[in-house]
Amino acid sequence: MTTKNLLVELFVEELPPKALNKLGQAFSSVLVESLKQQGLAGSASVATDFASPRRLAVHVTQVALKAADKPVSQKLMPVSVGLDAQGHATPALLKKLASLGAGPDAVASLKRQPDGKAEALFFDSVVAGATLAEGLQKALEEALAKLPIPKVMKYQLADGWSSVDFVRPAHGLIALHGDEVVDVAVLGLTSGRQTHGHRFEASVDPIVIKDADSYDEQLRTQGAVIAGFAARRAEIVRQLQAAAAKAGVNLKPIDDDALLDEVTALVERPNVLMGQFEEAFLEVPQECLILTMKANQKYFPLLNEAGKLTNKFLLVSNIQPADPSAVIGGNERVVRPRLADAKFFFDQDRKKTLASRVDGLAKVVYHGKLGTQGERAERVRAIGHEIVKQLRMAVYPYTVLAKDELDVLDSKVQQAASLAKTDLLTDMVGEFPELQGIMGGYYARHEGLRDGVAIAIEDHYKPRFAGDSLPRNHTGTVVALADKLETLVGLFGIGQLPTGDKDPFALRRHALGVIRILVEKNLSLDLPALIASAVPAFGELIANPSEPLLAFMLDRLAVSLREQGYSAQEVDAVLALRPQRLADVPKRLAAVRAFAALPEAASLAAANKRVGNILKKVEGEVEAKVDAAMLKEPAEAALAQALAGVKPQADQAFEQGDYAGSLKALAVLKEPVDAFFDGVMVNAEDPTLRANRLGLLALLHAAMNRVADLSKLAA
Repeated sequence: MTTKNLLVELFVEELPPKALNKLGQAFSSVLVESLKQQGLAGSASVATDFASPRRLAVHVTQVALKAADKPVSQKLMPVSVGLDAQGHATPALLKKLASLGAGPDAVASLKRQPDGKAEALFFDSVVAGATLAEGLQKALEEALAKLPIPKVMKYQLADGWSSVDFVRPAHGLIALHGDEVVDVAVLGLTSGRQTHGHRFEASVDPIVIKDADSYDEQLRTQGAVIAGFAARRAEIVRQLQAAAAKAGVNLKPIDDDALLDEVTALVERPNVLMGQFEEAFLEVPQECLILTMKANQKYFPLLNEAGKLTNKFLLVSNIQPADPSAVIGGNERVVRPRLADAKFFFDQDRKKTLASRVDGLAKVVYHGKLGTQGERAERVRAIGHEIVKQLRMAVYPYTVLAKDELDVLDSKVQQAASLAKTDLLTDMVGEFPELQGIMGGYYARHEGLRDGVAIAIEDHYKPRFAGDSLPRNHTGTVVALADKLETLVGLFGIGQLPTGDKDPFALRRHALGVIRILVEKNLSLDLPALIASAVPAFGELIANPSEPLLAFMLDRLAVSLREQGYSAQEVDAVLALRPQRLADVPKRLAAVRAFAALPEAASLAAANKRVGNILKKVEGEVEAKVDAAMLKEPAEAALAQALAGVKPQADQAFEQGDYAGSLKALAVLKEPVDAFFDGVMVNAEDPTLRANRLGLLALLHAAMNRVADLSKLAA
């Protein structure tokens, strides 16, 4: 089959920058998949997507002008319905054949084939393959219908009467198969070969595309446009690095993928220039200046070797004038009022202490069913106090603090929890909500609050996102835990649970934050007790959510562990026991993985599963004890003796936190366990003998499943 390369471009008004990359990828993937399903493109076809502010396009290699014809075997009806007793076609069969474009002469060619318990008639035919014009029309309509459009707009077509719905008004459509136009039409447009380049710098307008393969090059040379999103992004990165190197030794632009993607979606021909502002503005916290430059101006601030902000920034222009001074000067004039606002907010905020703002939290609603931010702060204080109480019971190998340290810690936690939300009332956070916590830390340091409290105020939102750092000190750790638990317990308590992909209160992120802190800080805190201790802080406001919340958090832990590379079997084995101290989970997983590598592991896991199934079928509770005098069979006596010999060693290793050693000690039980099941009838007729054997199995089951449920490892 002869193939040529295909190009499709939709020329539109400026597309939403934050959605552009996804729009380009979706347009390409859906269109190409549709062509493949219709047999017009194959597995060897390669698609290249293009997305610039004013166009969505895709180039596809090896596209056929017409899909191959396909033989089709279609079931018509049971033989008993289609043929009468003499084997002649019934009216029902003739009517069915007519609907398929076949006449009575096709009856002789019908096939009889088994269909369940009866025979059915099948009609073989050849379906003509779709032409490229037909297939591309269908693919294009499907691609546009499935675009992840953030918001649709309705606009009139040129006739003044018709209107269409699309993300932005469309003004041109190209469809080229090689050098020939494919006749398709969408959004009131018919296909051609003309497009437009850069608004101001194109050397030719309109641009007449010669063939599908010349599209990218013609846009670059005649249209002054880099059409490919990835290519344009790479060019911006190259220019940013070059400009930073030219600006000074060891200077580098801020690393922000979201900003880079947005700027890539704003320009068609990037030109990176450098601007600067007065050094006096550097007295303002750099987070404020960086945020205003990124969010409002789409600039890339330049940082020095230590990561500190300099008074230089890089901007990405969409034009390349011979003298860029006017562009640079204009941007410098625009950024100064932004920075001046940030400085004003910072100076004004420091005129009031954080403590003086505490009463104001009572006027800020947190949630209609959970009260104000002031009430929330009191709950965080109460939960923080309970966490410190639980930390007093910590023992090695967990993080342990001395009694006097804990007394001071409790005092710091109370102060930090009281002040943590007060920066919500500051002008700076009112303007830039992303700086909550960060500005509280700055203002606390300005006031000279005692060591650790300012850091705790700044860190109590951490981790804010996947991979974020954890709180840096004990005070911040406790307040962060208390804050996240208050959110989780409160919202679960009023029934505001995440559903599907909807999680408006970021409860999954909060749950993972609690998990990371408990695990990575090696805290001895008992998760069920931790949740239970947070509930009383709400009084009568909520129903007790302990059980569903615990299940939710363990589910999030399971997802996180699988993402870290642990197998589903390993994760299920450890979490089946619902471990109370999450700090133990990594050690238990490592122990399970080491145990699974032992030659005895598969046999013991299968035996453990068998034991569990036997015990589940017993009515009532099985007492885990053995009467040595009742051990009649040599195999059961040998198992009891082996278990008695190995159990103290396994238990000692378990109590010391050596979970791998505990499981490894059990490996010697393989042979006596195998011999037991080969030579002993557990369900003996004698009830006393049966109870003794079940007691032995209960002892074995308990000994084998302290670290993890080993039956989960069974194939």
